[in-house]
Amino acid sequence: MTKTVGICGGSGAGKTTLTRHILNQLGPDQASVIAFDSYYRDQGHLSVEERRLVNYDHPDSLDHDHFATDVERLRAGHSVSVPVYDFSTHTRTGQTVLVEPRPMVIVEGILLLSFDQIANCLDLAVYIDVPEQVRLERRIQRDVAERGREPDDVRRQFAATVAPMHDEFVEPFRHRAHRTVELHEDYRPVAEEVVSRVLGSEIPHREATNLATTST
Repeated sequence: MTKTVGICGGSGAGKTTLTRHILNQLGPDQASVIAFDSYYRDQGHLSVEERRLVNYDHPDSLDHDHFATDVERLRAGHSVSVPVYDFSTHTRTGQTVLVEPRPMVIVEGILLLSFDQIANCLDLAVYIDVPEQVRLERRIQRDVAERGREPDDVRRQFAATVAPMHDEFVEPFRHRAHRTVELHEDYRPVAEEVVSRVLGSEIPHREATNLATTST
């Protein structure tokens, strides 16, 4: 039976790092990963200048219905074709990557807990709590190295959209997580704990909530 683990938190919190530790604990035959970032909406219909004006940190920039459907399909034991997104052009490449169900499916993304449909698909939700300045420094390193951006451009975007959207759509939903990871914690024992809780014992029950979802 497939179990889903949500790894969430602000941009630069360390979600991918924790995911790697979990994968190291389990191996490729026991876990697969699906990232919310792969489901950004294609902006190919806009000019290059218009694409720069899109708020990519707002929930509307993500095809959350498609993502939730794919998570549900993985949880039910079905493979899914995940779109490949080009962050340098803000478009989908037309290619897909096949993700297969495993005993554990790691669901990674900033806004996982903001949507009822997605949050309710998670057997265990982990929120990584890292101070804003640390996350900004990490984001600069990643975007410069992986997305070809300039540091000042990253800082401007962080101040204009990343930080405000975090305050509006990420932080308010953190209490939905079953486990919060603090900055000082070693990810290796956290990964061991996640594996044990999900595959070695019963998953803790999330209390029912009536939180409003983000508008689209």
